Amino acid sequence: MRHTDGSVPDYHALLDYDGPADLLADRVILITGAAHGIGHAVALRYARHGARLVLLDSDRIGLEALSDQIVAQGSAEPVLCPADLSGITIGGVREITDRLGERFGRLDGLLNNAAWVGALAPFEHYPPAAWTKVMNINLAAPFFLTQWCMPLLRKAADPVVGFSLQQVSRAYWGAFAMAKAGQQALIGVLADEYGPDSAYPVRVFGVDTGPVLTPGRRQHYPGEAVDAHPQPERVTGPYLYAVGPEAKGRSPLLLGGGDG
Repeated sequence: MRHTDGSVPDYHALLDYDGPADLLADRVILITGAAHGIGHAVALRYARHGARLVLLDSDRIGLEALSDQIVAQGSAEPVLCPADLSGITIGGVREITDRLGERFGRLDGLLNNAAWVGALAPFEHYPPAAWTKVMNINLAAPFFLTQWCMPLLRKAADPVVGFSLQQVSRAYWGAFAMAKAGQQALIGVLADEYGPDSAYPVRVFGVDTGPVLTPGRRQHYPGEAVDAHPQPERVTGPYLYAVGPEAKGRSPLLLGGGDG
């Protein structure tokens, strides 16, 4: 997919993207999977540029540690939302969005970043329990969280919905491969329904960083050298660009496309 103006930003150039300290001033942004890896790095970057963050993860201790880091760098204290997306219900999603509405009255951005790979296994041996958990975290949760956040997003002046993508449609990746392909399809659906010419435009983007040295990467590729791939902090530039004013009106916006 391309921008409505036909251009495609260069992902590698955006790795060095930066902006003024107030680039995201007063923008309320919800990030899932925020405690570690890319979500953690993006949260720190968004906070440094003035965003008011809501951080969601199943790791409460990790969220508290991240909150301490954000405050220590001089940014606004985030709102923490400990939640396990593997078993979240519509009632749980409604509770999250109700609290967001009561606290802020709107939502300027949602980054669906939470991920769980589960088992890397041959197709005939893929465990059903892993399938259910993988699909819940990587596809059902972002679908319904985005759905229930839409009324709050429509109250923002320039609402944005983003996804951390990964191209893994190959052997042994099972449900995770299908869930990530589903996220890409969801981007297309949202971009068509909430395009720039719609009654309620919502900018939609996806970032595929390729391999990054996250805790999940180390778990599934323990033999890789520690300097084989970039650290999460190195790939935050495209995420910053995608939610900032320079990307306004560019939807769908797909950045990267690396082989994960």
